[in-house]
Amino acid sequence: MPAIDCQLHHITACGILIGMTDPMPVIQSLLSGLPIFLLHLACATLAWVAALALYMWITPHDEFALIRAGNDAAAISLGGAAIGLAVPLGFCLAGSVNVWDIMIWGSVTLILQLIAFRAVDFLLGQLSTRIEANERSAAIFLAMMKAAIACITAGAIAS
Repeated sequence: MPAIDCQLHHITACGILIGMTDPMPVIQSLLSGLPIFLLHLACATLAWVAALALYMWITPHDEFALIRAGNDAAAISLGGAAIGLAVPLGFCLAGSVNVWDIMIWGSVTLILQLIAFRAVDFLLGQLSTRIEANERSAAIFLAMMKAAIACITAGAIAS
């Protein structure tokens, strides 16, 4: 039985090329793509932080003050907002062609999360007061609604 020359016959395992002798194409790809990757990552992170800051500024209660005081409901609500803003941005980032895609869809995501807050406030009533009173059930419901809207928004962005 003849031995297999790994330099001539590349062996694949889990889709990864083993025995590749020239790593330069991979390194060149990394060097050419890294600046764009870092730019898109920075823009998406900036959009996420800005949207989260605007969300906290618009909501009637001070999330960080409540969280520092040990309010679980505020932490659940703000965590839901953070995830609700990040998921669609992640999908946008995956399909973006430029920085404007990220910024525009980040704005749309923020608007939809604010609508989610108002819709849950309408359904439950006194949502901000409930969060300030550490009513976890209201905060959990709000966080789940934010996550649901984020999933639907992400799917729409990806389509």
